[in-house]
Amino acid sequence: MKTIGMIGGMSWESTLSYYQAINQGVKSTLGGLHSAKICLYSVDFAEIEILQHQGLWDDTAIHLSNAAKAVEAGGADFLLICTNTMHKVADDIQAQISIPILHIADATAEALLADGIGKVGLLGTRFTMDQDFYKQRITDNYPIEVIVPSPDDQILIHNVIYQELCLGKINLQSRQCYLSIIDKLFAQGAEAVILGCTEIALLVQQQHTNVPLYDTTQIHAHSAVMLALAK
Repeated sequence: MKTIGMIGGMSWESTLSYYQAINQGVKSTLGGLHSAKICLYSVDFAEIEILQHQGLWDDTAIHLSNAAKAVEAGGADFLLICTNTMHKVADDIQAQISIPILHIADATAEALLADGIGKVGLLGTRFTMDQDFYKQRITDNYPIEVIVPSPDDQILIHNVIYQELCLGKINLQSRQCYLSIIDKLFAQGAEAVILGCTEIALLVQQQHTNVPLYDTTQIHAHSAVMLALAK
């Protein structure tokens, strides 16, 4: 079994979901008392969040590159950045380490492709929805069109993530707002919706809508298990 490297803490609420999903995946595959071999570096998200909102992405890359080096030194065979947004600096981090990064957008696109999805909506932080580092990676490398909510809806989604979900707060009114936005994307032709922030699945699950949802936390974790157990 390969050792899975993880940079977590962004937020720790979703890192908990990663840890659980990865260990459950290994147990269900191997049985018995098997669990995953993991090297986890958990950052202080307050430090990262300040840099994000100041637009100091080069500084975030330094923070996470140092974390990645520590994970590599700890014996990890490959790396998960346990957040969608910070894949904005994935290439900068990759340049500082020799182990490969298992990119969350690639794992998600491959799951969409396997299910024949050709047009998908994307929910996430404002950075993920508005900037090209995530959606462009999908459209450049896969035959999938990505659409995003309106600017006003993006602000609502972003604020709920940082002001509620990252703090472990589940607000039923916020869930209804998210479901309304999902319905709008479906009306625009989206065949499914990517939950492109690792906290969103804490609020919205498949049981809440008929629109197919792709939970990036679960997809990323499953891809990690498959890679860790590959011969």
